[in-house]
Formats: sequence, C-alpha cells, structure tokens
Amino acid sequence: MLFQRVWILTFFILLLPAALSQTTGNQPVAIRFTDITAQAGITFKHVASPEKKYLVESMSGGVAAFDYDNDGNQDIYLVNCLSVDLAKSGEKTRSALYHNNGDNTFTDVTDKAGTGDVGWGMGATVGDYNNDGFDDLYVTSLGSNHLFRNNGNGTFTDVTRTAGVDDTRWSAGAAFLDYDNDGKLDLIVVNYVEYDLNHLPEFGKDKTCQYKGVAVQCGPRGMRGSGDSLFHNNGDGTFTDVSKKAGVSDPNGYFGMGVLCSDFDDDGWVDIYVANDSTPNFLYHNNGDGTFKEIGFLSGTALSQDGAEQGSMGVAVGDYDHDGRFDIFVTNFVDDYNTLYHNDARNTFTDVSYKANLATISMPFVGWGTKFFDYDNDGWVDLFIANGHVYPQLQYYHQRKLLHHNNRNGTFTEVAAQFGAPLMQERAGRGVAFADFDNDGDVDMIISDLDGPSQLLRNDGGNANNFILVKTIGVKSNRDGIGAKVKVVSGNLTQIDEVRGGGSYLAQNDLRLHFGLEKRAKADLIEIRWPSGIVDKITNVNVNKLLTIREGQGLMDQKDLKSAGKPTSR
Repeated sequence: MLFQRVWILTFFILLLPAALSQTTGNQPVAIRFTDITAQAGITFKHVASPEKKYLVESMSGGVAAFDYDNDGNQDIYLVNCLSVDLAKSGEKTRSALYHNNGDNTFTDVTDKAGTGDVGWGMGATVGDYNNDGFDDLYVTSLGSNHLFRNNGNGTFTDVTRTAGVDDTRWSAGAAFLDYDNDGKLDLIVVNYVEYDLNHLPEFGKDKTCQYKGVAVQCGPRGMRGSGDSLFHNNGDGTFTDVSKKAGVSDPNGYFGMGVLCSDFDDDGWVDIYVANDSTPNFLYHNNGDGTFKEIGFLSGTALSQDGAEQGSMGVAVGDYDHDGRFDIFVTNFVDDYNTLYHNDARNTFTDVSYKANLATISMPFVGWGTKFFDYDNDGWVDLFIANGHVYPQLQYYHQRKLLHHNNRNGTFTEVAAQFGAPLMQERAGRGVAFADFDNDGDVDMIISDLDGPSQLLRNDGGNANNFILVKTIGVKSNRDGIGAKVKVVSGNLTQIDEVRGGGSYLAQNDLRLHFGLEKRAKADLIEIRWPSGIVDKITNVNVNKLLTIREGQGLMDQKDLKSAGKPTSR
C-alpha cells in the first residue's frame, strides 16, 4: 500500500511540469497539433526500398517552406529519392511543390513549376541568390544537385551548370549565406560519403555492416567521406568554388549531414556549423576576410562532453535562455544523446544536455529534423525533434517525436504525450520545416517521413497568446535579409533571432521570424541589425501582426493576422 502511494505521488510530481507547461500567467492555453495532411490536399509519398539494404536508401527526406510566388502564404517543397533498384532501372520519382491556397489547402503545381525531377534527391534550401525578389530553390542529391531559378511566374529554370554550383558528390545539407557581406547570397554544400551505385557494399558482410548482431546496411564507418563546397556569388548569375581558399573544404572527408549558418560571436560576420555523422562536428569561425578558421574542438562544439564523436544529423540554433547569445542543438544516433551546446560567449560553448534534461530521454531515438520554436507563444523557445531509425530490420525502426517545453530556467520538459497521435505515432521521420502556414500567429510544421507520406501538423491554440511575425527585405544587404539579427523588446521580455539559411535536417524553415509575446500588448522595440551594418529601429508596435521591414526604411507594412484568442475558421 505504501509503495502504491509513493508511486502515485511520484507520478504526479513527474506529471506536474508537463501539466503546467501550457499555462501562461493564470490562463491555461489549450494547444493541439492537428494532422491536416489529407484535407490539405498533400498526397506526396516519399519513395525508398522497404528493406533499405544500402545506406543511401535511409538518409533522404528534405523539405522546404517558402513563399515562391510572393502571395504572402508559405508554400511547401518535398524532396523525393530513389531506391537502388529504381536507379539501376532508369526509373524516376517525383519531388513535389505545393502551392498554399491560403485556406488550409494546397495545390500540387510541380509540373508547371518544373521542379519534379531531381534524381536521387536529399534536401533543399532557399534563398534569393539573384536579388530579383523571388526566392530560388537549391536541391541536394546523390549525383548532380539542382539550382532552380525562380522565374517569377510560377515556373523555375534549372541553372545549376551555368551557375557553376553542380556539386556531383553525395550532397546532404545546404544553406544560402552572405559570408562576405557583399549583399549577394553565397552557398555552402556539405557532402556525406563517396558512394558508387555500381559498386555497392554487400549487405551485412562484416562487422561494419552489423548492428547488435543483426545484419544491416553498411556505413558510414568504413567508407571514405567527401569534402564540402562553398560557392561565392559573383553577382552575374554565376558562382565560384572558393572552398579551399576559404578553408571549408573538409580535406579529411568527414561525413557531413546538417549545416546551419549563424553569427555565433556577434561580430557581424556569419559563421558556419556543420553536423557530421560519426566524425567531429565543425564550427567555422568567419575571419571577416573571406576565410574561415575551424574551431570545433577549441569552441567545445565538436564532440560530446566526454570527448566522443557522435552520429550527428540535424542542427538548430536559438537563444533558449534569453542571455542574448545563440546556442546550438544537434540531433544524434541511438544509444547516444542529443546535444545542447550553451554559448558562453567569445566562441566558447559548454555541453549542457544533461543539465537541460534533454540527454537521457533522447537515448533510444535516432534524431533528425529539429528546431527551437515557440509553439505556445509564451516568449520562450521550445524544441522539437523528429525521430526514426535507419535499420528496418529492428523492431524499434519507427519512432515517436520529441517535444521539449521550455521551463524558463535553463531546463526543458518533454511533453509530446500531451498531444496524442500526431506526435506519439511512430514513424520514420526525417526532414522538418517550420512555418506559420495559415498565417494565424502560431507555428506549424511539415514533416517528411522516409518511404512514406508526409505529415502537415497545424498548430491550433498557440495564438491564444500574442505574437509578432517579422519579414525582412534587404536593400544594401541581400534581398531576403539572410543574416539579419532581430531583437524584440516587450516590457521585461527581450528576445533575439536571426534570418538563417539551412538548419533542421536537409530543410529550410520560413524566413520570416516569429516571436511569441505571451499576454503583452505591444512590442516596445524591434531592432534589426542588417549584414550591411545598417540598424533599423521600430518602436511601440501593436501585436498580432506581420511586419514587413525594409532595410534603411524601417516599417513598410503591417498586416493584421488572426487575433489572439478568437475562433478561427478551419
């Protein structure tokens, strides 16, 4: 009897933080994630071999959220791949571009857009590389990558070869960035391993092709890694490969997976973080002269706290503790933990994964797409991870998602169970892109599952709290404002974020920045520090709006979004 009482008491103690996690002030916020994939008209199905006897059949699943036609609604691009059998037979699969109709439905416009055939696709990133006002699309693949130039009329043109960005290795993550602050977007591409479909490793042939005594696909250990590429934008529609000159070519051939670009030391020059699988991660510090210095080991972001290499895939950046510095989160392989590196300033970081309550719970999972995002608009970023194993030969191949609610004290509480099937259903998650797809003031997500249908999860209820959405338009800086740092002050709440290329896993998030404000009624200050060095300040801004801010000109437009707390038509 005593044991039963202790167990019940322990249960409620463990449950209490989760129960409170949806509460702001004295008002509970009822939030759910609704799977609207079918009703939204998204019928995309990712293709791969069910057996996944080869490494290349387990890694795809990229996705991008971007407004390709500038109608104010975030559209969706989903990357498809092949199987070894399909590739050898010459058959094709179809990646898909879905137009957001603005009413919670999407229309497949792939054929008109001309973005369907990317070969063995992996991931996608977005940026307006020619500053014409329309975002372009870069797709990584096994073999030739694809730069799709947005023609501004609903169609795209593949300009990969003429632009000079055709990395023909097995490319994974990619990101647009302006590393030299010249107002033109450059491109970083990270590559995985050398892989020849005509000379494939034999399934389960030796110890490197076995997992806990079970025969599985071979790699990446035992394989030769590939270097990475940095392409400098020449301003005339072409790029120059400056990888070696810039010091980011990865001559040792680590197994590159995820990449994200951010100014970690706040010196005005964007840095590059690369998540490497089974090899140390890279942190490239921008020297401000066109070159980078790799400081992964020196900064404390290359390895786990015990000095071990990790099987890293996805990467996210955010200021989770409101100290004004961007921290790094990395998703990793099973039997290891996901890693949170706290930014201690001056290019030093500390692994606080266990302290933050993120480590132990992640051990049974293989983590992929991830992001810091404020799902309940309380002003503190939370953390999401999509999971799924790579070996279908194991019973726990399909896995649930993780959602960590920010406790505002440097720790998180995992709350996915509160949201039921949309988060707890076991799937083979890979890439995730985050955006406010219905423009109602809370952040939704599109998840790409390996060898299966995607999942569009609409956030219902997060906008019971107030918010501001910021769209940046560069003038002297690049048109998207990628690299711009935005600070929002509302009473005693100060938040920072940054317009970034890359992140998550093989994905691109909405380039608009979302700030939850809880019940605060206005933003006292919005400050934008552009890559050019120009600073814009806007004061006394009402909440629940999309703000369009143009470099050097300040606030250009305010669009009312659906009011917080009011019922919305679905």
